[in-house]
Amino acid sequence: MKRQLGRSGIEVSSMGMGCWAIGGPFWAGETPLGWGEVDDTESTRALLKAFELGVTFFDTADAYGTGHSEKLIGEAFRTMRDQVVIATKFGNIIDEESKQLVGSDATPEYIRAACEASLRRLQTDYIDLYQFHLNDYPIEQAEDVRETLEALVQEGKIRHYAWSTDFPARAAFFAEGAHCTAVQHQLNVIETNPEMLAVCEANNIASINRGPLAMGLLSGKYQIGKKLADDDIRGMKSPDWLAYFLDGEANPQMLGQLASIREILTSNGRSLVQGALAWIWGSSSKTIPIPGIRTVEQAVENCGAMAHGPLQPEQMAEIENILGRSVEA
Repeated sequence: MKRQLGRSGIEVSSMGMGCWAIGGPFWAGETPLGWGEVDDTESTRALLKAFELGVTFFDTADAYGTGHSEKLIGEAFRTMRDQVVIATKFGNIIDEESKQLVGSDATPEYIRAACEASLRRLQTDYIDLYQFHLNDYPIEQAEDVRETLEALVQEGKIRHYAWSTDFPARAAFFAEGAHCTAVQHQLNVIETNPEMLAVCEANNIASINRGPLAMGLLSGKYQIGKKLADDDIRGMKSPDWLAYFLDGEANPQMLGQLASIREILTSNGRSLVQGALAWIWGSSSKTIPIPGIRTVEQAVENCGAMAHGPLQPEQMAEIENILGRSVEA
């Protein structure tokens, strides 16, 4: 399965690989933002297995592991750079030594410095998709950000850009830029966002979907009583915005919703993971889910979803009915 990366003319795999988890632990103060300890060798094997199985789109950020995720991607694809599409993000100030996010900055000077640092870590001379990582940055201040990105396109440092935001008005504002080609936002079968999908359709930009598996909840692996480690963003010290896991355990209400639609998601021989991805593809032709992958086993299961394709319209409608949502949503 292939999809267009918005209006860029770039063709990518219908599913990308989210590379947040492979960055390893990092923090904002005492709040963990990583997914626990990682094995770099296994992470690299997972990157290469995903590529072998057809994934050509890899999404990261300078914040993930404070540069570590970018370094792993740069090394893994150093000799095949022209065969992959790399997306990274900027906006957080990182301290690579302490593994801390120490602030944010969206000034033109900082954006340029962050871009150069990402280029070095990725071992490349261009970034395919450069994404603004400050979700709720004031829209009235965002024009300078967009114009700086347009300048970086003209200079050949980046090919296209996007905003990683869950606010449709912000996405629409960025879409007015000539080389904006996507928005990255939360989307999964439990947490829909029809307004953002409408913005993508109206502006012919890609909908890059973070959280497609609800941070692992939709895998079915996390049941009540299973606690996550304290250095995992989903653990007891999770940030306030994280709704999929509460007090270090999977959200029981969401587990109930998952149970009610499990039979549909696992139809036609799909695993739960593959069904959750199939729902996203069925939501819009613009969607490109980016499930996190940090093991070869996860790469194989996630990539297997592409062979099944999207859920059928009648299955999509049945899920909306079971979850008490209007069909339009």
